[in-house]
Amino acid sequence: MEEHSALITNDAIILGLLMLMLAGIFATAYSGKPFWKKFYTYVPLVLMCYFLPSVLNSLGIVDPESSRLYFMASRYLLPACLILLTLGTDIPGIINLGPKAIIMFLAGTIGIIVGGPLAILIVSAFAPEVVGGVGPDAVWRGLTTIAGSWIGGGANQAAMKEIFQASDNIFSAMITVDVLVANIWMTFLLVGAGRSEQLDKFFKADSSAIESLKNKIEKYRASIAKIPSLSDTVIILGIAFGGTGIAHLMADSLGPWFQERQAILNQYNLHSLSSSFFWLIVVATSIGLGLSLTPLKKMEGAGASRIGSLFIFVLVATIGLNMDVTAIFYQPGLFVVGLIWMMIHVIILLSVGKLIKAPFFFIAIGSQANVGGAASAPVVAAAFSPSLAPVGALLAVVGYALGTFGAILCGILMEAASAAAV
Repeated sequence: MEEHSALITNDAIILGLLMLMLAGIFATAYSGKPFWKKFYTYVPLVLMCYFLPSVLNSLGIVDPESSRLYFMASRYLLPACLILLTLGTDIPGIINLGPKAIIMFLAGTIGIIVGGPLAILIVSAFAPEVVGGVGPDAVWRGLTTIAGSWIGGGANQAAMKEIFQASDNIFSAMITVDVLVANIWMTFLLVGAGRSEQLDKFFKADSSAIESLKNKIEKYRASIAKIPSLSDTVIILGIAFGGTGIAHLMADSLGPWFQERQAILNQYNLHSLSSSFFWLIVVATSIGLGLSLTPLKKMEGAGASRIGSLFIFVLVATIGLNMDVTAIFYQPGLFVVGLIWMMIHVIILLSVGKLIKAPFFFIAIGSQANVGGAASAPVVAAAFSPSLAPVGALLAVVGYALGTFGAILCGILMEAASAAAV
């Protein structure tokens, strides 16, 4: 799509359309009418919040590349919602969830690391040209950026582009594969969230710790719940955006400070530390966790997480705006690689989950904390229960920390697989 060829280029109009879409989705989802009850039984509300905005892109009505809405949502609303969602965190309760959450997260990471090179080898057996290319346009170089995104996030993805010198052309193609394949898998997770009890029976999992934490958080929220006044709402927004401002202030200092020491970071493969966005997410989450140990935690009773959830849905809509559902027809070969890669990730996740009898919640969050990062891990967690969103946020931060290391290892293995496939 050529720049500015879209029908609508004014961000104010696009934001208005997105908010109208969200309003329509929520109005129908909570209308209580039989048709919509049945519809949202099979089509998750969150999925609609992704899909409808993507239609605007796919039909050429808007051009997400010329829009600043995703930048606004990811830089302002994302850290703000992380602060609000972690404000009511029960840290001891999350620790009491036990080791299975971390085991499933690491299983997801391993699935991405080994899945990339295996996908290259599998596709090379029947379509070697799909995983070929030379120099900066080599497909394996582009795939390293997906590894960075699927283990960590945007900061790690950008780091992989620089580390493995992927061209802009191959990088653009990989972003499409990344977004579409990741969201196809997230669709299954969201559907599974509505059937978690049946899935837990299949895995023979004991989800009592999760239920205990959820009930404890919900009981605490009920004990402090009140009808929010204007003062309460202003204080909540002050916490959210004041904390976001502090996070930006620190990120704008820490990112350049580490960039000046890039040579040292390169020696230890700590590339993501030079990203201001990495520090923005880490600091924002840390602020929320820190405030959860103070009396401000009681602002949860006035709807802190509800406002945070609103920010998440606006973010989800802007992410959907960047999805082109027709893109799969342009480079189907690369999508085959991405789908096989994701299938390997899923097989390892489900196998480990079955082996250790992990609740489906841990499987879903273990995967999404890798593949989706801080933007969507809380969304998937909230699909099980809004009170569980902080668990997704915390594991996503762990993903940012491991993203660069895991993606570099995956890149090295994919380079070797690509060479072996020639």
